[in-house]
Amino acid sequence: MAAACTLVCCEEEREEDKAVIVQFSNGSVKNADKLDFTFYKNTDESNPRKKSRRMLVAESGRLSYVGSNFGVGSLKCNNLCKYYVGVLNRQTMQMEVHSAQLFNMQPVIPGETTETGQSQDSSQTYREKVDSLIEAFGTNKQKRALTSRRLNQVGSETLHQAVAKAANSVIEQKGLEALQQEVADTESQGDVAFNMPPCNADADKPEDVYQFDDLLDPVEYGALQEAGDKMASLTPAELQKMRDDGRCMCVVKQLETLPSDEDAREKRTRCAFFLSLLLKVARQKSITRKFMQEEGCPRIIQSKLMKMFTVETFNKGMVQNMVSTTMRAKVAAYSLALLLHMGHMTANLTLLHRDLGITEARMVEVAKMMGLTLSRPARVKADDSELRDDHRLASLVLPLVKYEQLTERRKRKKMR
Repeated sequence: MAAACTLVCCEEEREEDKAVIVQFSNGSVKNADKLDFTFYKNTDESNPRKKSRRMLVAESGRLSYVGSNFGVGSLKCNNLCKYYVGVLNRQTMQMEVHSAQLFNMQPVIPGETTETGQSQDSSQTYREKVDSLIEAFGTNKQKRALTSRRLNQVGSETLHQAVAKAANSVIEQKGLEALQQEVADTESQGDVAFNMPPCNADADKPEDVYQFDDLLDPVEYGALQEAGDKMASLTPAELQKMRDDGRCMCVVKQLETLPSDEDAREKRTRCAFFLSLLLKVARQKSITRKFMQEEGCPRIIQSKLMKMFTVETFNKGMVQNMVSTTMRAKVAAYSLALLLHMGHMTANLTLLHRDLGITEARMVEVAKMMGLTLSRPARVKADDSELRDDHRLASLVLPLVKYEQLTERRKRKKMR
């Protein structure tokens, strides 16, 4: 009777204790005893993807065989299944069960570079593989199309390199901040009409065309009470200082001719403070939350200025509120509408464009977009009036004036 054997499971095996099972891709080996096996492992123990890589080398007198558990020639079954092998101890008649890993041994011929070629082919894109097939088996029409596409690709790459080189040279000459400012200043310059105050062209009264509540709503108007009182209490010396500064002449003119009626006086002083804020916004490149806090600007007015008269841009990971050219035109339109309510539907365009820091042509363009009537006062002696500079006035007269926009067309040169 044959002797019985028992199974013993080896628990807590290490990676080095796994048994190795090999199979040869080109058949079975007759003289396995004459093979010299060498087992290698990856030395990078810190890398979790490389520390488990193993390579087995079998050398004979004629050929060398190599198998590994990674790469193209490795067996995928090692990742899907677990294999075990039993080793019988003939003395104790106990069979020890060990975990195992399989290796597919492939012959290695010196000088053969099949694996390198395969790796290079696997790195090719789908388009490159199709192009290779066209070169080898394509028709003449397909080959001509391939040649044309490659020539166009070379031309586009050359163009991109030239554009990148020119852009880098421009950035080095002007600087990135100056270019960003130019882009912000030139964006949507022709979209002036979009930034005009709300207009009711069918109104029966001039003061209802650009309604005051659209410029300052009741809540904002109420928040300007304290600031308006400060404007009303300015001394002649302080007004002279503002006049010498030369940046708020429109505000000075309004404060020098305050009406006697208490309600009209209070309205003008509050509007004068808001107008001074608009004039200062127009001369800034960007404004922050601290804008005009020292002068006692209410928080609701700060939010109104940031929301209506600035554009948000990102610079170095921060949000900035920039005053672009389009926003300056919007400030000019709202300032002009506010001056119309302060001056009985008549405003001095010359003083306003000087205070805003824009050109007179730009100011006239805004006034024409608002449908105002342009005029000049009658010439008088210099000693009798300060309008001796031939100032231009804008008045709101019903019906509104519709100006024709002159558009110049450049003649195209004929290509010969």
